[in-house]
Amino acid sequence: MSRRDLPTVYRAAAPARLDFAGAWTDVAPFAEREGGVVVNAAIGLLAHAELQLGGERIRLVSLDLGQTFECVNSGGLVRDGRLELLKAGLRMLPVTTPCTLTTRSDAPPGSGLGASGALDVALVACLGAARQERRDARELAEQACYLEAVEAGVPGGRQDQYAAALGGFNRLTFRGPDVGVEPITLDAAFAAELERRMLLCYTGVSRVSGDTIARVMAAYEARNPGVTGALRALKDIAEAMAEALRKADVARVGALLAENWTRQQALDPGMCTAPMTQLERVLSGVGGLGGKAAGAGAGGCMFFVIGGDRRRAEEAVREAGATLLPLSWCREGARAW
Repeated sequence: MSRRDLPTVYRAAAPARLDFAGAWTDVAPFAEREGGVVVNAAIGLLAHAELQLGGERIRLVSLDLGQTFECVNSGGLVRDGRLELLKAGLRMLPVTTPCTLTTRSDAPPGSGLGASGALDVALVACLGAARQERRDARELAEQACYLEAVEAGVPGGRQDQYAAALGGFNRLTFRGPDVGVEPITLDAAFAAELERRMLLCYTGVSRVSGDTIARVMAAYEARNPGVTGALRALKDIAEAMAEALRKADVARVGALLAENWTRQQALDPGMCTAPMTQLERVLSGVGGLGGKAAGAGAGGCMFFVIGGDRRRAEEAVREAGATLLPLSWCREGARAW
């Protein structure tokens, strides 16, 4: 088939995720030395990438950031702080003709929902499709991890890319370069009940940065007992969470979310913001069974399991100044077309 017979537009989408337990244990050096365990679930907030071939220049567009970058050819994809992830994608998987690469996310910025990891996966899937390359879910995840950590130089773990590539609920294990994948199959009735009884609340942009990650892992390297103990506890909570999901124990899921959040806050003083504290307080007063920050913390989203009246809980969230986001499970991982 000649180039003229191929499509001129390629698209891909990949889901964000909720990290039920164990986040931070997938980050080096803890994951390399002691092994990490994360339980997460893909959700119906997607990252989107579109590549349109043609034109006279390479044009990069982030609709979320409201930024555009243009250059004459791939030699102009220099690291200057602008749209680094998109540039890294085209450096890693170059397209031989001028093009426009556009990205957007259903999740708000700094949400803690793994949207950047989902975007990594969507970029690899989209650019791979344009290059007529096929990748399975694991290959997508691994190349997306490489894109972010190496090509774009952004520190972090690997759970987000695997959630986006795989879809569904998964227990993921991390030891050095190896990632173990164990799908968690939920009873259909329980999956629907859990979806009904969960609230996803956006408190504002997360302030967690690469400096926070570096600070936490430096404390682990220095054998800080509080940080080391919290990381080991998070790993154990993830194992318990996998079992609670398999047993369809919604009350246990809520309690473990709360326990995970307590341990997570021990990692860094800035992990919990005042709006997050307020949200926890009001939801505990209207039947909340437990909740935690999504992702690293310090803002972004929190999610809760509700035991009481949902409408009353939703009103409490709004009164606390947070924004409710739609929540649905996404059984399928990344796709390109």
